[in-house]
Amino acid sequence: MSKSGPSGKHVTLRDIGAALGVSHSTVSLALRDHPRISEKMRAKVKSKAEELGYQPDPMLAALATYRRSRTDQPITASIAWINAWPDPKDLRAHREFDSYWQGASKAAEKFGYRLEEFRLDANFTPERLHQILDTRGIRGLLLPPHHNQPDWKNFPWDKYSVVRFGRTLQSPSCHIVTADQVANTILAFQKMHERGYRRIGFVAHNFEFRYNGMLFELGYIGGQRMIDDCVKLPPLLLRRRKPDEVRASLRAWLDEHRPDAIFTTLTDLPAMLKREQLTVPDDIAVAATTILDTNVDSGIDQHPEEIGRVGFLMLNSLINDGSRGIPDIFRQILVEGSWVDGSSLPDRSA
Repeated sequence: MSKSGPSGKHVTLRDIGAALGVSHSTVSLALRDHPRISEKMRAKVKSKAEELGYQPDPMLAALATYRRSRTDQPITASIAWINAWPDPKDLRAHREFDSYWQGASKAAEKFGYRLEEFRLDANFTPERLHQILDTRGIRGLLLPPHHNQPDWKNFPWDKYSVVRFGRTLQSPSCHIVTADQVANTILAFQKMHERGYRRIGFVAHNFEFRYNGMLFELGYIGGQRMIDDCVKLPPLLLRRRKPDEVRASLRAWLDEHRPDAIFTTLTDLPAMLKREQLTVPDDIAVAATTILDTNVDSGIDQHPEEIGRVGFLMLNSLINDGSRGIPDIFRQILVEGSWVDGSSLPDRSA
């Protein structure tokens, strides 16, 4: 990779290496912020490259990336997956979240990285976590979804490239890779309508709507507006109350609006309906926002392994660009899902 410097001469990695007395491979790794190269040497290489007027050739950079992704790379560095769940086993017990891990791990291996889990808890404080990561030369972090908000305290985000999965983490405000919940909900509404359902409802916990920026509701309203011959039912947002109060809210909504099908985030909705003497799918059909981690087999496949893969690729680009810390403007990459037919929502269009 080279480009003409101020003198008009093509500046190469070997030129930079010769000026510093190091190999061209060291220069290449330093410019990509590889953890094998010390921070001091990385800074020296970047400074000299700028001084000499070096810029990478985009075609050669693309070729190098292609080669790294197509060959079996030796594992030379690690990417951190931060787990702050009270019981760490609960995180990947969710099939959706485990698929994030699988997708990210497989992608990382193609680029010579190993995905490793690190804890954040009373024994591993933010300060201790940073010490471990810094000692290991780890500069890339993946943050999976969390039901509780971790206490990051004074964690030095400026030392790391960071990507989070989903929107449950309110902090840090870093780049996101997640499912396209608006498009997925519109797709589900259309598919349910095609299968003969006209009174399509939506049921979720109210706190999920807040975490997800009301995106499910936007998709639900969008689906209603795109289809003329459907009854526009209001969504049911269940608040955190006593079980009897939740049951009463569901019963009142069912009695008033009489849905023939429900799209839901709730994994236990079929059991809740059974307590109201309604069976799925005979009395009411149900589809899920994700077909994983639930006994509802109709609904959306959010392609979580692809979300994991894209999450790593985004992180890898940040590492290679030297982008560290919390960005002023964070990016969101949305992965569209696919509809899956199942027994919980039979076709009644005939």
